[in-house]
Amino acid sequence: MGCDDKVECLLLVDNVSKNYNGSPVLSDINLVIQAGEICTMVGPSGCGKSTLLRLILGQERPSSGHILVGGKLVGAPDRDRGIVYQKYSLFPHLNVVENVLVGLKYSLGWWQRARRKKELEREAFKYLERVQLSDHIKKHPSELSGGMLQRAALAQSLVMKPKILLMDEPFGALDPGSREDMQSFLLELWRQYDMTILFVTHDLEEAVFLGTRIIVLSPLDSNGNEFCLNSRQGSTIVADFSIEKKSVSTEIKETARFGEIIQEIRRMGFYGPCRQSSDGELYSKLVNRVAVYRLPLK
Repeated sequence: MGCDDKVECLLLVDNVSKNYNGSPVLSDINLVIQAGEICTMVGPSGCGKSTLLRLILGQERPSSGHILVGGKLVGAPDRDRGIVYQKYSLFPHLNVVENVLVGLKYSLGWWQRARRKKELEREAFKYLERVQLSDHIKKHPSELSGGMLQRAALAQSLVMKPKILLMDEPFGALDPGSREDMQSFLLELWRQYDMTILFVTHDLEEAVFLGTRIIVLSPLDSNGNEFCLNSRQGSTIVADFSIEKKSVSTEIKETARFGEIIQEIRRMGFYGPCRQSSDGELYSKLVNRVAVYRLPLK
């Protein structure tokens, strides 16, 4: 999916590869994310999803290729790229409001921090109220539940007003009920703040429920002409599903179409075209092209 004149091209990953000690992890990654999209990324364990997120964040550099955010080459991590991890990025010795203010404070000089103290606190309180933590601002992380910790981590990122929010398995440690609550809550925030999100998950149900697009990352085999698990060529994007959402209710998860989309994603990225179908024919090869799907979810 590309960008046009009417839509801002927020993230561009251009022919990016990443090697570690000569071993390829990612190969020829090309990805465009437009402003306002919520893209979920799935793929087999160890295929490089978190590695790609670290490259976009600026924690690591690609071995080849370029990454641009807002038309500028990615350098060291900055406030344009927020991040929420599965392990909560909260300091145990700080209370909730102090944790939310960490990024804002350290993006300013000491004089600015002192002069704008009340203004910064009001900004933090605004986001804490939105993530339903306004009654817990003086509590420390040890006093919060898992869902509350993750809402505090969200506020910590949102207060920086990033151009794109990167999320790496953020709800993976939550119980099923809290996880579903956080999924619905994230969609509310996404709509309210017109956010752009890249969300990595192992949970295909979560990916389909949250995403307006689903990116499938999967490895190539040693010949580079079919993708199979446990390959030596590194992973690439093998499918790009565009989801037309008609509802954000969790009831959509019970529909037949929702299950069909999950099975299609599993076939494309987890079984692979190197696996034979029931009639003995190979699935279509995907190397050198990405399968792009537009799937209505009613």
